[in-house]
Amino acid sequence: MSNKILSNKNNLQVIHEDNHIIVVNKRAGDIVQGDKTGDKPLSEVVKSYLKDKYNKDGNVYLGVVHRLDRPTTGIVMFAKTSKALPRLNKLFAEKTAKKTYWALVKNQPPKTNDTLIHWLKKNPKNNKSTAYIKEIDASKKAVLHYKVIQKLDNFFLLEIDLETGRHHQIRVQLASIGCPIKGDLKYGFDRSNKDASISLHARTLTFMHPVKKEKVFVTAPLPNDPLWDACNT
Repeated sequence: MSNKILSNKNNLQVIHEDNHIIVVNKRAGDIVQGDKTGDKPLSEVVKSYLKDKYNKDGNVYLGVVHRLDRPTTGIVMFAKTSKALPRLNKLFAEKTAKKTYWALVKNQPPKTNDTLIHWLKKNPKNNKSTAYIKEIDASKKAVLHYKVIQKLDNFFLLEIDLETGRHHQIRVQLASIGCPIKGDLKYGFDRSNKDASISLHARTLTFMHPVKKEKVFVTAPLPNDPLWDACNT
């Protein structure tokens, strides 16, 4: 089990690293891969870190395995070798890599724990998904499981497991039951967070190492924020 920061250079929090894999704790606002904004992506930051750490000449290999929304924090894993990348991609495609998320919502969910099933349709014009209770044209089925794990003064801490990986899935499905995530203006929360984040954190990841064939479990430390701090008690 790994749940501490191994390195925190240049605002890059490394929480697991071996010969084939590097796992980082993404900050709010970081993008995993380059996009039309032209902002430096997390993948390039990790490449720079590896180049400096190992004094490498030339280009550094790094494979993107999965992504997180820009305002979301938490675990992002990269492949350091071409041998590991297709194996890690397979783990995620076959859903044998298990990731859990934590979310802070202001409204109490209808149930203490539940399975949510919707059909989501993405609108590329506003980069937003809509949840429907029945299948419609061009929609995709979305399934998640949640449970309330802590009641704070004004918020509820939920733990979420995904069965599917749809666009903005956690955000839109929680909003559909009247529980938009703190700070998520796009899906109905009334105020933004000061750092433009949303209070959704990729908390843990469990997977079988693609080369060593050993189980790996990593935990991403929570963001430095008084409300998240209360979740550590």
